[in-house]
Amino acid sequence: MENIFKRAGNDALRENPNSMVYPRVSDINITIRGSDWYWAVTAVMGAATLVFVALAFRVPRSKRIFHYITAAITMVATIAYFTMGSNLGYAAIPVEFVRSNPKVAGTAREIFYVRYIDWFITTPLLLLDIMLTAGLPWPTILYTLLLDEIMIVTGLVGALVESRYKWGYFTFAMAALFYIAYNVTWVGRKHANALGSNIGRTYLMVGAWTIFLWFLYPIAWGLSEGGNVIAPDSEAVFYGVLDIMAKPVFGALLLWGHRNIDPATLGLHIRDYDDAMHPSEKSGFGSAAAANNGATGGVTGANTAPGVHNDTTATAAV
Repeated sequence: MENIFKRAGNDALRENPNSMVYPRVSDINITIRGSDWYWAVTAVMGAATLVFVALAFRVPRSKRIFHYITAAITMVATIAYFTMGSNLGYAAIPVEFVRSNPKVAGTAREIFYVRYIDWFITTPLLLLDIMLTAGLPWPTILYTLLLDEIMIVTGLVGALVESRYKWGYFTFAMAALFYIAYNVTWVGRKHANALGSNIGRTYLMVGAWTIFLWFLYPIAWGLSEGGNVIAPDSEAVFYGVLDIMAKPVFGALLLWGHRNIDPATLGLHIRDYDDAMHPSEKSGFGSAAAANNGATGGVTGANTAPGVHNDTTATAAV
C-alpha cells in the first residue's frame, strides 16, 4: 500500500525521458514546470469541451452546429496538450542559432510537432465557425481553409528544417496568413453586416479577436522554433496562453453571440428527423403532389378510358 502513495506529482519527464528520442537527443527541453503548464492547459481545454457540449443540449439539434464545431476544437486541443504534457509528440531538431543563454544553450531543440497536428485540425474549424457566421459562399470558405492548411504545413516544415531555409517556409506561412486576414476582416465583415446588425456585431467580435491573436503566433514561432531565443518552458506559456484565448475564450464569445441568431438566417437550413414541417412547406408539398397526381391521372385516363381524354391526348400528340 505504501508503494501506491510513494510518489505524487508530475513524473511525465521521468516516464518519457528525452533520451528515448531517435535518432538524436534534444538538449533544449521543457522542464517539470513546462510539463505542469501543459497539463494545466489540458485541464482548461477539457473543461471547455464539457461546457460546450453541455450547452449544445440546451438548444434543438438543428441549431447545434456552432456548439459542436467549437467543442471539437477544444477536444482536439485537449489531446494535443495531454501529449505535450506527457513529453511526447516531439522531434529533436538542430538549432540554426546556438545561444549562450543557459536556458537555450545546446545544439538540438525539442520541437512539438503534435502542436501542428492540433492546428491542422482546429484552425480550419475556427475559420469555419467564423465564416459560417458571416454566411460566406462556400467557394470563399473552401479557398480560405486551403490557405489555412498551407499556413500550418509550411509552419511545421519550417520548424523541422535545420538550416536558414526555414525562414522561406515562414514567409509562405505569413503570405497565407495575410490573405486569410483579408478574407476575414474585409470580405467576411461585409457579408456579416449585410445579414443584420446582430450578426455583424458577433462576427466583428470573434473575427477581430481571432485575427489579432493569430498575428501573435508568428512572434512565438520566431522566438522559439525559429530563432531559439526563449526557453521551451517560456514557449509553452506563450503558445498556451494564445491557445486558451483562441479556443476556449473564442468559443465562449462565439456561442454567446449566437444565442439569438437562428442558423437559418445564415443560410444553414438544418432539419432534424422529428421537426414538424412548416405549413407553407406542407401546402407546397400538397400542391406539387396534386399536380403530379393530376398529370399521372391524365396519362392513365388517356390510356384506359375512351372519350374526351383520348381526343385531347391524340390532339396533343399530333
